[in-house]
Amino acid sequence: MKKYLYIIIFTLISFKALSHAEHYEGIIQIKMDVLRNGEVIGYSNYFFEKQNNHMIVKNYTNFKVKLLGATVFSILSESIETYKNNQLITFKSNTFQNDKEKFVNLHLNENKKKYEINGSSYKGDASLDIIIGNWWNHKILDAKKQISPLSGSIKEQIVEFIKEEQILIKNKKYLVEKYKLKSKNDNLPKDKKLNFDIWYNPKNNIIMKIVYQRMGKWEYIVTDFK
Repeated sequence: MKKYLYIIIFTLISFKALSHAEHYEGIIQIKMDVLRNGEVIGYSNYFFEKQNNHMIVKNYTNFKVKLLGATVFSILSESIETYKNNQLITFKSNTFQNDKEKFVNLHLNENKKKYEINGSSYKGDASLDIIIGNWWNHKILDAKKQISPLSGSIKEQIVEFIKEEQILIKNKKYLVEKYKLKSKNDNLPKDKKLNFDIWYNPKNNIIMKIVYQRMGKWEYIVTDFK
């Protein structure tokens, strides 16, 4: 169970065309509740800072899955992304999955025109058209590949527009676009596949909701942004 939960939760963004960091210059924070089977079990919050020509995005994620009062799965994670002139230049994360530590250290090598990754699951180079798999960046819907923000593994993806629809969050209605994000390789083992329903608000460039099924129904829902 722990293996399945870990892989799907955080398999979830750089080439200037993909980062679009300037879309978030007016944003200070995006806060999300993490739910499993309709119950809030934690949070994943993003905070944005502008320092000269750098934009910094910090993420703090913390949740626990309990069974009969005992914690059977937990994630405690912190990460920081740095953009310069709208291009990702560094990404660092440290995560505890239960008591096991995961990490990613990524930086832009301008001479090689590639990202260099030192992660707990992958060590090597990545092309500039890749994106960190974090939910704050709506350009994940345009990307063909993503890097796991926990372990640095690289996954190819396909994104399909489904429809426009209205959703209700905290008694407020939003007209959003629904997308399906899934793995390009359909032959991957089920526990390694990407398979997410995503609701994106084009008016504010915020992904409002993410839903997937894996050992229950999981949801990431925006509760506050400003």
